[in-house]
Amino acid sequence: MALFKQHATHKSLLFMRNGIIVFVLLAFALATLFPIYFMVISSFGDPVEAGAASYTLWPSKFTLASYRFFFDYSEYSYRWLGNSLIVAACVTVSNVIFASLAGYAFSKIRFKGRNVLFAMLLCAMMIPYQVTQVPLYILIVNIFQMENTYTALIVPSLVTVYNIFLSKQFISSIPTEIIESAKVEGCSQLHIYFRIILPLSKTVMAVMAILTFMESWNTFFWPFLVTNTMDMQTIQVGLKSFRFANTTYFAPMMAGATISAVPMFILFFSLQKYFLEGVTVGAVKG
Repeated sequence: MALFKQHATHKSLLFMRNGIIVFVLLAFALATLFPIYFMVISSFGDPVEAGAASYTLWPSKFTLASYRFFFDYSEYSYRWLGNSLIVAACVTVSNVIFASLAGYAFSKIRFKGRNVLFAMLLCAMMIPYQVTQVPLYILIVNIFQMENTYTALIVPSLVTVYNIFLSKQFISSIPTEIIESAKVEGCSQLHIYFRIILPLSKTVMAVMAILTFMESWNTFFWPFLVTNTMDMQTIQVGLKSFRFANTTYFAPMMAGATISAVPMFILFFSLQKYFLEGVTVGAVKG
């Protein structure tokens, strides 16, 4: 800021500074958008041409044959999309409900051991994801024998520590006086949660919904571990069926990836207003 003020009157320095900023931002934007562009543009390529590993930034001809190939290739193509939608929707709804309940309890309800329990959750959040996969797999598959079921796909992600932390931090900013007034009027904890906390927490719940849905939809490793039949695979796992030892149906795979990205774009742009408010909110609106 001091450097900006010092050279604010030098037009040449301002022009150079703005030029560097624009160049860096454009570089980041291109690096971010290029994989999406390559995925979409490759999906319109000819399946035979792509099967021969002819990767180009602009196909020789545009066709929807790869999309037809994707749906005709396997009888489970629609089932993969349906499985992903069921799993992601259930995980998103459960995370929003349970994380907001836990966040309310940790921020506004005083009980013995609250701080210790929350500190343990924060420590659990720091454990790498890969470390927990083996014991979780043994628990789900060998002990509870839930392999190849929706339960195995959904239960381990019912609620995440990150969402609890996010919800707790947001609800802590809600004035306690509002809750105390509600208690004086005779409201129970559930009434306070549904009538006061939920309406005031729309922004953070939208953030949790978008981030959780995207993470669950894109997850590959866990569905790959706990499913062993094609009818229970999600779209991310099903796409690997287009790859073989000697060749890859690249264009149909990109067509499937493009189709799988559509729900995320719809969700993000439909909740974009709440998402932007959620990441910038600094005060509670009454």
